[in-house]
Amino acid sequence: MRLTLHVWRQKGKYEAGRFVTYEVPDVSEHMSFLEMLDVLNQRLILKGEEPIAFDHDCREGICGMCGFMINGQAHGPLRGTTVCQLHMRHYKDGDVLWLEPWRAQAFPVVSDLAVDRSAFDRIIASGGFVSVSTGSAPDANAIPVPKVVAERAMDAAACIGCGACVASCPNASASLFTAAKLTHLNLLPQGEPERDQRSLNMVAQMRVEGFGHCTNVGECEAVCPKEIPLDMIAKMNRDYLRATLVHRDVQAKGGTG
Repeated sequence: MRLTLHVWRQKGKYEAGRFVTYEVPDVSEHMSFLEMLDVLNQRLILKGEEPIAFDHDCREGICGMCGFMINGQAHGPLRGTTVCQLHMRHYKDGDVLWLEPWRAQAFPVVSDLAVDRSAFDRIIASGGFVSVSTGSAPDANAIPVPKVVAERAMDAAACIGCGACVASCPNASASLFTAAKLTHLNLLPQGEPERDQRSLNMVAQMRVEGFGHCTNVGECEAVCPKEIPLDMIAKMNRDYLRATLVHRDVQAKGGTG
């Protein structure tokens, strides 16, 4: 099939960007979306033109590296998939596609469809870990965890940090991402000792990075390739409120917590 692509081209965050139109003939329905872009880039290189920049790594929907808007939808039209797992059989001959990067103040454009998502890394660094001396691997049953808790923590841990939630939110909020990372650790016994400080630190860092506030629009849940549920944001808000009250109580008593 033959496709028409309108691709956002931008050399850097301080440069002006614009859409550039490309005709892509002989697209096989068996190609993934990124393979189709690879073919287009090979042709651009042979013509002496600059290839289109886009993030990618494992191309198996696991690492969270790839991601951009396709016709205004994060990762394209299919729910529960990333761009690298989207195949061209979902399009037809003559389709016109508009490709643009994630749009968020906290995700400045690096080049074309690639954005800087290091803000997510800084949120994780502020508290997305467990500070315990692990030593050798403990026995699997050394710390009993109820099945329902373990499953809930695993659901949260499925977040791959792709940024689709931020790009689709009208407020560019990172609440779903932060909530997933918090819930994963706050539910488990290993994460309990640092639960309050973790909640305070990660929410504070999210605000420092310039992400917007959550107003329960629900677009984040709708586009999440790992289908992280919206109610994890409610869990994050409860943990944050609890941590705030505990911190104020300790301060009022003259402590340092």
